[in-house]
Formats: sequence, structure tokens, C-alpha cells
Amino acid sequence: MRLIHIPALGSNYIWLLADSNQHCVIVDPGEASPVESVLTDQGLLPRAILLTHHHQDHMGGVPQLLRRFPDIPVYGPKETNKKGATILLKEGDQFFICSQIFSVIEVPGHTLGHIAYYSAPYLFCGDTLFSAGCGRLFEGTADQMYYSIQKLIQLPDETLICAGHEYTLSNLKFARSILPDDPQIILYQKQAEKLRAKNQPTLPALLKRESQVNLFLRCKESFLQKKMGTKKHDPLSVFSTLRAMKDRF
Repeated sequence: MRLIHIPALGSNYIWLLADSNQHCVIVDPGEASPVESVLTDQGLLPRAILLTHHHQDHMGGVPQLLRRFPDIPVYGPKETNKKGATILLKEGDQFFICSQIFSVIEVPGHTLGHIAYYSAPYLFCGDTLFSAGCGRLFEGTADQMYYSIQKLIQLPDETLICAGHEYTLSNLKFARSILPDDPQIILYQKQAEKLRAKNQPTLPALLKRESQVNLFLRCKESFLQKKMGTKKHDPLSVFSTLRAMKDRF
């Protein structure tokens, strides 16, 4: 399989996953034109569109793409049923396309109906989990987002996190404000800065590394709990406090 990232709308990434037959799936097309350019340039034929949630910057390109490819299915959660989705999905659903099995994981928090798609080793998680960070709580609660992320960190260490935005540097800046001397965070920040200086993506991110640099995945660590001044065995409280602090950062 070949993974392709398409920058869009400033900070968004649209993802394509292509098989050896030049068929591909399109994940969260916030706009259509850059997708169409890549499809043409690389001779790819889309077999499906996958939507993680209903926000416009993740599905705004669906109508234009369907005008060009009217027969392809659009998979998505119930909240996308009036925004182009033709096959509605829920927790535990699976489907086979482009030589890959995709499993659906419900991850409410950023929106109430947000889902993620896992097709080993790829995790398409929209605005739930970013490199070194997590999504804002526009509709859901901190509890929901915390338990959604707990689902995702149960995936294999070699999982590649294909998030919806290039937010890594800002997330690492926040992480350094909490743990300024953490060696793993410092090293990752230097590497990410080099990539962005060359206009290269920091994604996909390896889940194993995220467990070392992403504070939102480290809420069970006693050191972080002490640093945050929360109850010793209350990772949810740590998570909620971190998310509120990041909102104000």
C-alpha cells in the first residue's frame, strides 16, 4: 500500500491510500481540487471516500469529487448522513476495499459522532489524535475524548497516526511549557522543526513514539500527575486540565 498526504486549507491533510492496482481511498477531502490533481498526476482511481466527522474542512470537497466520480461510495458516521455519506458506520463495523480491511472505532470528543478508521498499520483519526496533541472539544466532553484516546492507544505500537492537521510544532511548544526538560520531547521538537523547515510533514506519526512525547497519552504517569497538581491516581483529571490549558495556550 502507498500512503499519500495532500496539504489543504492551510493546516489540513487529506489522505490517500493506494493499492498496487492504482485504486485508492480518499480520507477527509476538505477540498476537491488538490485531490483531483494528485489523482490525475499519479493515475489513481478512487474506490471510496472515508469521512471521520462532519466538519466542513474534512468533507467540503465531497460534492465536487462525486460529480467527477458519481459511483463511488462515501463512508462516514451518522453525523455525515446529510453531507454526502451513503454508507453509515458505527463501532465495530468493518469493510474491505483497495485490498485492505478497515475497522471502525467510535471516538467521540471533538464531535459527538466522530469515528476513526484502522487498517493496519494506518490509523485515520481525523481531529481526535494529533502528533503530540489531541483535538479540541467542540461537542463532546473531556471524559469522552479521554476514553476515545484510550481506545486508540491499545492499537499496536507500529500504528501510523494519519491525523487531519499539521499541528505538531504548536503541540510540542505546549508540551515544552509543561515539561521543559523532557529529553524525548526536546528531541522530537528538533526533528519536527527540521521537517517543517523543508516543508515536509511530521505525519504520519508512530504510536510508540507518541506514547513518549504526547502528554495526552501520558496522563497515567505519576510524574505528570504530580507536575499538574492533580490527584495521584486520577489520569482523567490530568487530561481535562491539560486540555483546558491547551485551549488557553
